[in-house]
Amino acid sequence: MFDSLTNIKFNWYIFAGIAVVILLLKPDISPWCFIALLIGIHQFMLIFYAFKYIIPVRYIAGAFLSLQMLIGPSFAYLGLDSAQYFKYRMQVSEVEYFSYAIPATICFILGLHFFSKLKGEIVNQQAIKDYVAQNPTLAYLFIVIGVFNSIAADFFGPGLGFVLYLIGSFKFAGAFLLIIGSPRLKPLPLTLVFGSIILSTLQKAMFHDLVTWLIFILAVFALRYKPKDYVKLAFAIGLIAGVAVIQQLKASYRTATIAQGKAGDVEAFDDAFDEMQTSGGFFEKANLAKHNVRINQGFILTNVLRHVPYRTAFAHGQELYQILEAAFLPRILAPNKLDAGDKTLVFKYAGISLRKHTSMSLGSMADAYINYGRTGGCIFMFALGLFFNLTLIWFNKMGKKFPIIILFVPMAFYFPIRPDTALQTGLGHLVKCTFLIWVVFTYWAHIFETRLKVFRKTSPTELSV
Repeated sequence: MFDSLTNIKFNWYIFAGIAVVILLLKPDISPWCFIALLIGIHQFMLIFYAFKYIIPVRYIAGAFLSLQMLIGPSFAYLGLDSAQYFKYRMQVSEVEYFSYAIPATICFILGLHFFSKLKGEIVNQQAIKDYVAQNPTLAYLFIVIGVFNSIAADFFGPGLGFVLYLIGSFKFAGAFLLIIGSPRLKPLPLTLVFGSIILSTLQKAMFHDLVTWLIFILAVFALRYKPKDYVKLAFAIGLIAGVAVIQQLKASYRTATIAQGKAGDVEAFDDAFDEMQTSGGFFEKANLAKHNVRINQGFILTNVLRHVPYRTAFAHGQELYQILEAAFLPRILAPNKLDAGDKTLVFKYAGISLRKHTSMSLGSMADAYINYGRTGGCIFMFALGLFFNLTLIWFNKMGKKFPIIILFVPMAFYFPIRPDTALQTGLGHLVKCTFLIWVVFTYWAHIFETRLKVFRKTSPTELSV
């Protein structure tokens, strides 16, 4: 039933060793924080062991939710809240918080893996190599179309601009085709694709996109090169260090580029680094507390737990209806639907007033609680994980006819797997992007269809125990 969680390669000795180290470093840690940290560590270790076998969308989704709802809140309860700005502190006790957040996270993970068998994440590499050999220019066409539409999207309104933005992600599918399908790497087109996301990140100060795409890019490279565990460990340490630096710097960088109007470039990033150094450095407690909120979506949930139902009644599905309406219906059919980044729900259900340039959303776990309470919220989180799971299974079904479609999975999921994304925005991205992919592959089926010679199922077998 949950083979992709239980019957896979995993070093339980290392996991137990990490648990012992946590107890030695923090002997007075509460059972709640200890369990929360272990769940998060387990999810990240699953990503580590899955690299070189699959594109681990399910494991990444579980790890991201654990990071924001379990690991970040644990750091806050373990002492960082004492140096935190009062509005960003956890607003309820850890018992009250984790008694909902832990089972809700587990339910989401179980929904992701319910009879999944890693479907939608297994790449038929030989079929892709054959396809690229037969269609050598298609990857370059995807890259050109993607880069052009990424640039064009900024010149249009939210409707057409969003469609162009989705088409812009085709450049990553083109890059993945070159990585897996080409006999030798093509540095120039790959530099164009990866450089575009770095440039976009610096200009828009949206670092989540960079980190998420970097993980997917490394996963595809791992499929090609099958790195040893020590190589994966080196990259993992480098990635964690890089993300830590970004988390420390991005608040100052956003202030410089958005509030102060500086150019979004390397110089502004360097200025942010200098500002961080003058304020005490990376490991100064106030800095750690300030930036822990970037991986702590849980503090918003605590505001919701304090606010609902004591000041605002449970929505009983009404708020969820607004979310689903925004996610599934075009604006022509629902002219009054929620906008992406709508701030009214945050104030209504969390009691948080947001400034003009502040981006904040309730998140799926808070939305689940607002509509159905604690028990119903856990059931909803299972259903959300199951929806992601079924979407991946659909990609797997399509992949039997169009093997390259699996390389479009990151394009559909890189946004909705982020827990800090508004639920209506994440679901809307997944639904519209999946529909766009279906239209492209259905209309041009004669181009994408591949007659499979043999699909040797090496990936799930090698990843399984």
